[in-house]
Amino acid sequence: MPTENLESYSTEDIALLMHLARQALTAAAEGTLYTPSENENLSPQLLEHRACFITLTIEEHLRGCIGTVTARMPLYQEVIFSTFQSAVHDPRFLPVTPDEVPRIRIEISILTQPQPLEYTHHRELLRLLRPGVDGVILRYGNRTGTFLPQVWERISKPEDFLSALCHKMGLPHHFWLKNQMGVEIYTALKYLEPTSA
Repeated sequence: MPTENLESYSTEDIALLMHLARQALTAAAEGTLYTPSENENLSPQLLEHRACFITLTIEEHLRGCIGTVTARMPLYQEVIFSTFQSAVHDPRFLPVTPDEVPRIRIEISILTQPQPLEYTHHRELLRLLRPGVDGVILRYGNRTGTFLPQVWERISKPEDFLSALCHKMGLPHHFWLKNQMGVEIYTALKYLEPTSA
């Protein structure tokens, strides 16, 4: 089980991350990668290397979602880069256009370091998963897939969750039932951009 806990970020930190993500989204729609000014007031927490995902929605419909489960760079930079990737390189969608930007709502998920979940039988795996809490990474051969913890909001049963994740990986839905797969879990703090009044 994950032993690392994420402390909540300050209101100022989250406001700054949302500002950077919004600027990155606007720049991405115009075909450029946003570069923040050097005088941004970055707290030590925003300079820590953290993995994150950026989810873009329009009227609660997915418009892009890309991120990383591996911490590669300071959190503020990861937010900028993942926002650009979500807007431009999600293979499920065409790139975001400038006219869509005002209608898009941004969600930032900040992840803990994934931890292996050891199990011997699929029934044990189902017992160990914590719906609504755990993000899950499945690995089999050269295939890897992940669902963020918020996916539990629409797929609440562990067996359905794992089947949908196998399908996302290009495997048969019930592949996890008959094959020993590598499983890692993580938790996430989710921050949703405030709606305009």
